[in-house]
Amino acid sequence: DHPTTKRLLAGATLYLVPNMNPDGSARGHLRTNAAGVNLNRVWHAPNPASEPEVALVRQKMIETGVDAHLDVHGDEALPYNFIAGFEGIPTLRPGQIDLLHRYKALLATLNGDFQVEHGYPVDAPASSDLKKCTDWTAERFGCLAMTLEMPFKDNANAPNPVTGWSPVRCKHLAESCLQAFAIMLDEL
Repeated sequence: DHPTTKRLLAGATLYLVPNMNPDGSARGHLRTNAAGVNLNRVWHAPNPASEPEVALVRQKMIETGVDAHLDVHGDEALPYNFIAGFEGIPTLRPGQIDLLHRYKALLATLNGDFQVEHGYPVDAPASSDLKKCTDWTAERFGCLAMTLEMPFKDNANAPNPVTGWSPVRCKHLAESCLQAFAIMLDEL
């Protein structure tokens, strides 16, 4: 009955992959699956034998098409919530970067734990690594594609010495991400 949920479900078909790396996660791997492959470096041409997770999700994305995409990660180096975009893809479509900037600005307005000052360096034009999920998705579909990076310990912009970056705060950020998508739904 949540208004954001109603808006999204009325205007979009949502596909969720709750854990892209279940075997690797179960083994305590931060970046690799059970076969030792970094799943965020094989999107250009996944091998179904060693990275079936990517091969199957990518196949479904090609079958259905993608209008917006959010890949959620934990960043072990930076203590901030931020979005990494696709600025360096070879074939930027008109308005594609505008959608990225609008989404990030909306999210910063909706959630005090999100910020736009700190993050990864922006790729130079036509220098993206299309092996990465966000870059491959933005290039392949010409859509808004992003990687949301979250800290492992705490958010340096709004530290909480008792809970750090907690599941409750993470859930609130997820709600804000969905709200931003709902607000932008007609643009996507």
